[in-house]
Amino acid sequence: MKKIWKNYKMMLLLLGAVILGVLAGLYFKEDVLILKPLGDLFLNLLFVLIVPLVFLTITTSIARMNEPKRLSKIMFWIVLVFIVTSLVSVFIGLISTLPVRLVSTQNSEEIKHSLVVEKEVEPLELNLLERTVEVLSVSDFKDLLSKEHMIALVVFSILTGLAVRHTKKKGEAFYQVLVSMNEVVLTLVKFVMYYAPIGLGCYIASFVGTFGVGIAIGYVKTFVIYTIVSILFYFVIYSFYAYLAGGKQGVVRFFKHILTPTCTALATCSSAACIPVNTEASKKMGVSSDIADTMIPLGTSFHKDGSIIGSVFKIMFLVCLFESHLDVTLIIQILGVALLANLLVTAVPIGGGTISEMLIITMMGYPLSALPILTIIATIIDAPATVLNVVGDSASSMLVARAVDGKHWMKEKLHQEM
Repeated sequence: MKKIWKNYKMMLLLLGAVILGVLAGLYFKEDVLILKPLGDLFLNLLFVLIVPLVFLTITTSIARMNEPKRLSKIMFWIVLVFIVTSLVSVFIGLISTLPVRLVSTQNSEEIKHSLVVEKEVEPLELNLLERTVEVLSVSDFKDLLSKEHMIALVVFSILTGLAVRHTKKKGEAFYQVLVSMNEVVLTLVKFVMYYAPIGLGCYIASFVGTFGVGIAIGYVKTFVIYTIVSILFYFVIYSFYAYLAGGKQGVVRFFKHILTPTCTALATCSSAACIPVNTEASKKMGVSSDIADTMIPLGTSFHKDGSIIGSVFKIMFLVCLFESHLDVTLIIQILGVALLANLLVTAVPIGGGTISEMLIITMMGYPLSALPILTIIATIIDAPATVLNVVGDSASSMLVARAVDGKHWMKEKLHQEM
């Protein structure tokens, strides 16, 4: 019980705060707005930390990457499997959310007006190339230190990380400074998260108190649908992957050994914490050591089925909330943003989700003050999303083994075990 409380403490506190906030909003209605400043304080704390968090996290992640000493064939198939299975995940997320309205409200214009705290700027008529340059870069360094230029900040962070790697020993001192600063900022994020249950609870209380029960129902509907999708994905899609990799025997071995990673993911809600048990499970399924030892750590960082599906749910929640016109262009944008927002964020134990959510909001063009809305969704879907992130790596490792070692890879493994 103590271990469960230790691993789930923050999530349970946040869920409890959200539930209390919803109940307070429904009961006290607009009188609960007296708590709004406490919610605004939480939002302001996140905004203050987001720029250094993005820069330091991405820069240090890029700088510490080492070229895996594996066969080029293995790396090629790992990347290809990542791409294909991630595309499957994002399409499943879209198919799951298109037929339903995740949140319904009669006050979408009022909600948008209440969340837009920045001054509206008259858009300039720019061609495609000019718009691309405007998104990817800024004309002054100080503009990078603004949450309004998140994409430019990400690009600058990646380039800085690459520059640190390129300078090698000469850049080691600078890298150590960045690592130290990153640890300090992550500790600051921990401090802010101590206040999160109060801030998030007050935020949702004022939100529900102002705009009614539709928001609360939307969160419940999102959780229920996401959970159903996760269960179906777990048993149907991963069974299909295992069958492609090893036929009927592949499905049997997959489900025989996947229980431990699944339980560990549910118990810890951390993909990184599951690396040892997930690697061992993949080897027991018949995946060779060189593939499993490379695939699982890389997958923890760059291959997240649950997070990708969750990103689609977050975006579609905002699409419904703001009653955006859902056409082909917007659907393509949703698919691209959901993939990109997860690809740019590695397995950061603290803050990675916030960065992803800020990228979603920025790239989709929604007000930045909608961040807590996505934080609440991330909290309620955390457990099933982590399970898919972890189990997806095991299933993908089997696909890589099939591609690298041939169609008889599992029979050969079983023969070796006899």
